[in-house]
Amino acid sequence: MNRIADWIASHEAELTDIAHDIFCHPELAYEEIYSSKRLASFLENQGFQITWKTAGIDTAFTATWGNGSPRLGFLAEYDALPEIGHACGHNLLGTGVCAAACALKNDMETSKTPGTILVYGCPAEEIMSGKIVMTKAGVFDDLDVAVMWHPFDRNRISNDIWQAQDVKNYTFHGISAHASRSPEEGRSALDAAELMNIGVNYLREHVPGDVRMHYAYIDNHIPANVVPDTAKTNYFIRSSLRSRTEDASRRVDDCARGAALMTGTSVDIELVKSCREMKINRTLTELYYEAMTKIDTPTYTQEELDFAAEISKEARLNNHGIYFTGLEPLEDEPIPIAIGTDASEVSHVVPMITISAATMCKGTPLHHWAAARQAGMSIGHKGMLYAARCMAEGTKLLIETPGALEKVWEDHRREEK
Repeated sequence: MNRIADWIASHEAELTDIAHDIFCHPELAYEEIYSSKRLASFLENQGFQITWKTAGIDTAFTATWGNGSPRLGFLAEYDALPEIGHACGHNLLGTGVCAAACALKNDMETSKTPGTILVYGCPAEEIMSGKIVMTKAGVFDDLDVAVMWHPFDRNRISNDIWQAQDVKNYTFHGISAHASRSPEEGRSALDAAELMNIGVNYLREHVPGDVRMHYAYIDNHIPANVVPDTAKTNYFIRSSLRSRTEDASRRVDDCARGAALMTGTSVDIELVKSCREMKINRTLTELYYEAMTKIDTPTYTQEELDFAAEISKEARLNNHGIYFTGLEPLEDEPIPIAIGTDASEVSHVVPMITISAATMCKGTPLHHWAAARQAGMSIGHKGMLYAARCMAEGTKLLIETPGALEKVWEDHRREEK
């Protein structure tokens, strides 16, 4: 008998219903009122005590069960993307985290294992915010370990160095004028923004290969017949090492200042959010990988395989007809990847493990309509339930292995030096 597997199996219908309900009610960063309440209500019904407004955030919560040590933190996300909805699978992520915590609670209750389980409802990951705010507020300081997962196109331990990031707003201020009658009297903030972006595009040749700099224009509703006196861009500046991100970020600032000088405008530079790269804990990756090797990966019906084939063709996914595979081997060294998450900041405070599970067929990119389609149906649900069991079984192995937590913390402190 496996109490964790049995609990997840007996609650499968309820869990998939929650994930689908959140999928059908996508909410943007810091607006996740429905989603957060849906998860918190489920946890409360399972015996957790709920505290709202964690770190002063309206849509953040902390769910607590048990007492004493170890203190086991599970990090849930539930925000969606503009227009496209849950194309990062956070409807699955938050539900799967809650399922893992409840399954582990059931096992610990039955076996009378001491400890405290805490589920943190973490909003606004898509704008790289919620967990950074919560980390600065000291929310995770007293944990022994932090556990989470993320939807992807394969099953593996996330032995990945997620990128160190700066998120910045650049607001240019100029002088308004009639664009046809008296353009010489104007100083175009939009010209400055465009020149800045040109400068950054030339800068790309002269930064390390893992540096990513991408931008969008925001908050400019001025018609073309007016010299715009304001223009605003939002930048994400990233790399797999904090020092490289900081260097690139300073040089992007210089591009903005140079553009302002060229156009007779001024620029305000706002650092919206910043985080370090993900800190990998080898002891945790090996231990959770060991747990995952004992868990069967999902199998798929012919209808699901046909769906994967259809969406692969429609989205032109590069998977050569191999839609799903088993557990990927654990790499010998961490792997830098070209995406970021606010969870990286948590990993510098407390040892952290992230599991990846296939909630979409191979080759499906995140933040893509094909990812959203699969997050809202049985392929996504199967990956979520698999991830929930992996997190719960891995954490059970961690707390039942003599000396494991001590070794985890030795690794964590050694890498801080």
